[in-house]
Amino acid sequence: MKTTKSNFIGFTLGLLMLGAAVAAWAMHPRTLMSEQRAKTPLATLIPTSFGDWKELPQSGGQIVNPQQTAILEEIYSETLSRVYVNSNGAAIMLSLAYGANQSRDLQIHRPEVCYSAQGFQIISTNKTSLTTTSGSVPAMQLVAKLGQRNEPITYWVRIGEKVVRGNLEQGFARMQYGLNGVVADGILFRVSSIATDNGKAYATQQQFIDDLLKSVPEDTRAYLLGKSTS
Repeated sequence: MKTTKSNFIGFTLGLLMLGAAVAAWAMHPRTLMSEQRAKTPLATLIPTSFGDWKELPQSGGQIVNPQQTAILEEIYSETLSRVYVNSNGAAIMLSLAYGANQSRDLQIHRPEVCYSAQGFQIISTNKTSLTTTSGSVPAMQLVAKLGQRNEPITYWVRIGEKVVRGNLEQGFARMQYGLNGVVADGILFRVSSIATDNGKAYATQQQFIDDLLKSVPEDTRAYLLGKSTS
């Protein structure tokens, strides 16, 4: 009798373990969203001139990238950094970073975390929505300061087809895709300026973003924004 009961318990535990293994397999993301996107380099997607903006040649040294090269290569599939100037002499630093795999270990790092890790003090952070001719774009604005360098920053992170703001939204979006068997891709879009007037800098950045979005085809806007504009 005891042997029969032990066999029954063992059989039941075996079924539970098998069920858990099957459930884990079923929930494990297997479809890479990045494989469904056209493989176009960021340098080709983003024009070097548009509206009143032109790329400043040999400007890479002016961009402070708050992440080490080794980390960039591990997390991101591709990056792009440029400086643009307009006819009034205003300069905008543009930085894009694309990650084909937005699993927890390889997820895009938000600027407020990266800047802090490199010694910058984050003065303020604010969730906002940018008014553009392409629609309202959810974004984050922050001010990073290092010594006399005051850097207002506007950025957003696209995870899959969603623009997210903050760690909770980013994690929730990644989890939603994962539960549907999809490994989302993602892109960080960041612009910043060296300025003392934060409000004026944000206004210029918004104009730059609007001009850029107007200048690119619809599929490029979708690549940068997903389906998050309204």
